Amino acid sequence: MQQGSMTHSKQHVLLLTFIAWLSILGFDFLLHAGLLAGLYLQPSPFLLPPLTAFTLIPVGYLSFLLLSILLVWLMIRLNLAGWRQGALFGLELGGLTWGAFVLGLASVSTASFSLLIGWFIGQTLELALAGAVVGSGLAGMRLWRLFGVVMVFVLLSVITTIILQALGVVTTTYIS
Repeated sequence: MQQGSMTHSKQHVLLLTFIAWLSILGFDFLLHAGLLAGLYLQPSPFLLPPLTAFTLIPVGYLSFLLLSILLVWLMIRLNLAGWRQGALFGLELGGLTWGAFVLGLASVSTASFSLLIGWFIGQTLELALAGAVVGSGLAGMRLWRLFGVVMVFVLLSVITTIILQALGVVTTTYIS
């Protein structure tokens, strides 16, 4: 795939998209099962019951795959490379995308203000992180090394979430 001065094989683009998606999933787990978990326990006509929501997590993760595809596609089209350019672009794209989504939800739903703000900040940071990953891959970082870094991040996110829940900082479980 060639755009401007950068040339990337389809395999490179697919692997980079997968690695970016993994970075989003790792942060998303920390965000929702750790940092925002208490907000999901509050009764709300807006949220599904915990067991139903838990079973639908894969649908949400597919939405992040689409965002990863969009991020990689745009960064290639715009000739963006490097972790800084990627992170900044991801932050901008995330802020605009999730800002629009949150404003739309605020206008038609019963979602709490704190949940909407948590989603906006968290999901924006997710795309900034994924942008840094994509930018690194587009700048020539070996994908196996990038995959290793992302897997360490995912592992640390899971461990941090478990510690938060064990310490009682987060008192929740997805299945109640």
